[in-house]
Amino acid sequence: MDDAKSGKKQNKKLESIKSSVFSRSLSMAKLTLQAGASLAQHGVSTALKSKEAKEENWKRLLQNQASAISSELGELKGSLMKAGQMLSMYGEHFLPPEANDLLRSLQSDSPPLSWEAIEPTLFKNLSQEKRDLLEIEKIPLASASMGQVHRARVKSTGENIVLKIQYPNVDKAIDSDLRAIRTLLGTLKLLPKDFNVDALFAEVREMLVQETDYQLEAQLTEDFHQRLTGDSRYIVPKVHREFSGPKILATSFERGIRADDPLIQSLPQERRNKIASSFLDLYFREIFEWGVVQTDPHNGNYRVRIDPEGHDQLVLLDFGATRTYSPEFLNPYRRMVKGSLLNDREKLFAASKELGFIKDSDDKKLLQFFEEFCFETVEPFIAYDDPRNTGGLIDSEGYYDWKNTDLPQRLSKKVFQIIRQHPLRTPPQEMIFLDRKTGGVFIFLSVVRAKIRGRDLLMKYIQKVP
Repeated sequence: MDDAKSGKKQNKKLESIKSSVFSRSLSMAKLTLQAGASLAQHGVSTALKSKEAKEENWKRLLQNQASAISSELGELKGSLMKAGQMLSMYGEHFLPPEANDLLRSLQSDSPPLSWEAIEPTLFKNLSQEKRDLLEIEKIPLASASMGQVHRARVKSTGENIVLKIQYPNVDKAIDSDLRAIRTLLGTLKLLPKDFNVDALFAEVREMLVQETDYQLEAQLTEDFHQRLTGDSRYIVPKVHREFSGPKILATSFERGIRADDPLIQSLPQERRNKIASSFLDLYFREIFEWGVVQTDPHNGNYRVRIDPEGHDQLVLLDFGATRTYSPEFLNPYRRMVKGSLLNDREKLFAASKELGFIKDSDDKKLLQFFEEFCFETVEPFIAYDDPRNTGGLIDSEGYYDWKNTDLPQRLSKKVFQIIRQHPLRTPPQEMIFLDRKTGGVFIFLSVVRAKIRGRDLLMKYIQKVP
C-alpha cells in the first residue's frame, strides 16, 4: 500500500476513527484554532527579538504544530492524512521548507484499526456466503491512510490472498477534509500569497476520489497485469473479483521484501543494479510508451522477490493512483525531456512554451534559471563526455551513482532561487503527480544504491521522440 506500515510491528490499534464529516471537521477546527492561538502568541513573544531569534522561534512553533497535527490526523486517517502526504511531495516546488516539514510529518506511523472496527466494513461489502469461503487473519499485514490489508486463505484451494479494506466513510469526507487542511495551512501562513493553489488542490481531490474507488483500482491492476504479462522482471498481483467490491479489493498474496530490507542491501552490486534497471525501465515505459503512470511510487508499494539463481523480480503493488496522460500533454513533455538530455535549447524552449512553463515575455534571467534547471534534471542520463559532466558524476564507463549524489538538493536550491526572484506561476496540473513519480523513482534507486548506465535505457525511448 502507499504509505503502508506493517500491522504486526504496531502494538497500538485504533478502536474507531472519526468517520463523520462533522466530527472530522470539529477536530480540524480545534487544530486550526490552536494553531492560530500559537501563532498569535508567537507574534507577541517575538516582537522585540532579532530576525534570527524570530526565525528560530518560528521553526520551533511549526515543529510543535507538526507533532500535534500528525498525532491527530494519524487517528483521523483518510484524506486528511493522504492529502498531507501528497502535498508534501509536490510542495517542494513552491512551499517553504517549514511547510514541507509539517506535511511530511503526516507520513509517520499510523496505527491500524482494530478488527472489531474494520469488520463491519467487511460484513457490509462481502456476503456471508463469500466470507465462509475464506479464513481471514484479524491482524492486518499493513495499514495506511485510506485502508488496511488483511491476509486470507481460500479454503477450497489453500491459496493465500490479501483483502484491502477501506476505512469507514473516508470517501465521504474528502471535500471537507481538503477544505480543512487548506484552512490550516492558511492559518499558519504556509500558502504563498501570490500563488494560485486551486489547481493543486483540484488535482489532489481528483486522485483521492480515484483512490477510494476500489472497483476502478481492480481494473487498473488487471490492466498492468496484462501489459506486463510475459515480462519475467515484474509480478503484478492477480485480482480476485469474486471477493472484491466497491470497498474491498482482493488480490493474490505475492511474497517479497522491501528494497530497504537488509537482505536486499546485502546483495552484490550487480544484482542491485539489475533491480534498479528494471525499476527505471518500467518508469520509462509508462512515460514514453503507455502514457499510463502509477503515480504513487512509495517504497511500500514495491517488493523484491529474491531468486536463488539471481533472477530477482519486482513485485508491483497498489495501482489506485494510476493516471492516464493525454498526448496533448505527453508529446511536448517528452520533447522537453529530449531537449534537456541532448542539450538542445531550441527544442526545450519550444516544448516548454507549449506546456506553459515559460512565455515569450519572460525576462532573460528567468529563462536562464529555467534552462539550467532542466539541463540539470537529466544529469543521471548524460554522456561521460557531455560538457555538463564537470564533477565527474558520470564515470568513464557511463555509470551514475544514485546514492552518493546531491542532485535533489541542488535542484531544490535552484527552484528556490527562481521563486525568490520571480513571480510564481502555476505549472501544468498534470505535473503534480508526475513529479511525485519522478521523485519516487530517484528515491528507490538511491535506496538500492544503484550504479547504472541510465542513458542506455533512456535513449531507447528518446530516439522515438520527434
